[in-house]
Amino acid sequence: MTDDPNDPADPADLADLDGQDGPDAPVRYEVTDAVGVITLNRPDTMNSLDTRTKVALRDTVLAAADDPSARAVVLTGSGRAFCVGQDLKEHARALESGDGGLAGTVREHYNPTVRAMATMPKPVLAAVNGVAAGAGASYAFGCDLRVVADTAGFNLAFTGIGLSCDTGSSWTLPRLVGWAKARELLFFPRTVPADEALQLGLATEVVPADEVLARTLELARQLAAGPTLAYAALRSALEVSSTHTFDESIEHEAAMMQASGESEDHHAAVRAFLAKQQPVFHGR
Repeated sequence: MTDDPNDPADPADLADLDGQDGPDAPVRYEVTDAVGVITLNRPDTMNSLDTRTKVALRDTVLAAADDPSARAVVLTGSGRAFCVGQDLKEHARALESGDGGLAGTVREHYNPTVRAMATMPKPVLAAVNGVAAGAGASYAFGCDLRVVADTAGFNLAFTGIGLSCDTGSSWTLPRLVGWAKARELLFFPRTVPADEALQLGLATEVVPADEVLARTLELARQLAAGPTLAYAALRSALEVSSTHTFDESIEHEAAMMQASGESEDHHAAVRAFLAKQQPVFHGR
């Protein structure tokens, strides 16, 4: 297994990322009903991100993006937290040794992971089972949908330890809550509870804590059975429109309509509509 962020793992290797295939693996992956579930598996540390976990998560997300058996992807955490971001104990040891530079890990680990989550050609959902802080919150914001436990919350904790933000939150957060609110949440970090997160747009849906994964999987299975090529085109259209002019955006829409209109899914769905039948989508 390589540490090169531009060399994604083969899906066949997902069960043995960096030789970790047992219950103590920091990241678990399994596919059921065409849904790939990625689970952060350091419950004793609230799923904080040490180097081993960052490498495993990056490689798993990259491989899941290319996994043809997964038509939707779910990210969640084990135990009582979703993810509290960087493992500060490991980081403190790095600072003491004089190796406290953060740009390297941001570029090598965090950026490739959230980029793959935001751009893979399939829907990505976060099952936010507990607190999501720092990079953990940023990972959730990089997903299409966030199903949040009623006991969970988001905390943009970066300035609390004298840091700027990372993992795409400078891009995703303002687009979810607006520029003014994003500044407030970043400048004055606090835990935003689930009900407020729903009002702000950070949460798609809030459910009882013991139902968060089941509800997320329900939505993911619905998406996995849907027109995944169309979903990929929609993701691309939304991304382009956020940074391009109106004319450039509608031209890209035309290209995405052409591509999705040429798909087997579209042709079969039109035939099913005319025959008054439910369409069956195959992602091609």
